[in-house]
Amino acid sequence: MSEAGLLVALDVDGTLLHEDGSMSDAVIDAARAASARGHRLMLATGRSWETTLPVVEQLGIDPEYVVCANGALVMKRDPAAVGGYRRHLIETFDPSDVLKTIRSHLADGRYMVEYPSGYRRYTVGMTDWNLENAEEVEFDGLLSEPVTRVVVVSPEHDELEFLKIVESMGLHQVAYAIGWTAWLDIAPLGVNKSTALERVREWLGVPLDRVVAVGDGRNDVEMFAWAGASGRAVAMGQAPVEVKDAATEVTGSVADDGLVAVLESL
Repeated sequence: MSEAGLLVALDVDGTLLHEDGSMSDAVIDAARAASARGHRLMLATGRSWETTLPVVEQLGIDPEYVVCANGALVMKRDPAAVGGYRRHLIETFDPSDVLKTIRSHLADGRYMVEYPSGYRRYTVGMTDWNLENAEEVEFDGLLSEPVTRVVVVSPEHDELEFLKIVESMGLHQVAYAIGWTAWLDIAPLGVNKSTALERVREWLGVPLDRVVAVGDGRNDVEMFAWAGASGRAVAMGQAPVEVKDAATEVTGSVADDGLVAVLESL
């Protein structure tokens, strides 16, 4: 890394990718140009590794580390591994209590769990998620093994209704982030994007004032606190108010490729 190089953590959905899953040429060009100037661009996402790798490849960057599952999984570049990366850090938890708690509040909830290997189990109705390397099971089939991540979808509720329900559950034993709509992403207690990124920063030896984070979701709030303490924390223009409030600055929306201005400013 050049002396002036920064560690730049980028969220995926709503930051790099538009709502339809596309990535603009302008974003790709700006990311590659920033990398060429000596900055370390990496991804920090709630996604699984299997759905993150294609984004890394499309973006055309070669990060040393990639943070997935909201910090519960960190991948490390390894040319000998399938896909060029191996699982370097894995955080797990027992999902049984939290799943039973949520089910008691969400009669029509749909559920998915992800294991350290990337394998998933899900209940009927999880039709909008990537279900490769996965199997459909009854609810009790989700409870038996430690997981890195739990996803809950509630098609009955809009985002505000869902927020109220989640707040009433008292999910103190796990960390959680609520997505764009009525879905809940659950990680091990004390684990989020910022905890994984701090480990990456230490592994790479990057000073705290040389970090930049860009995102748009509630699962980016801790990442913004981490980056914004000494560096830059940038919220996308369409982010919820509480996410913008956690950032040190706001850029344009993903629809307007707001990330481009951030990358060009590095």
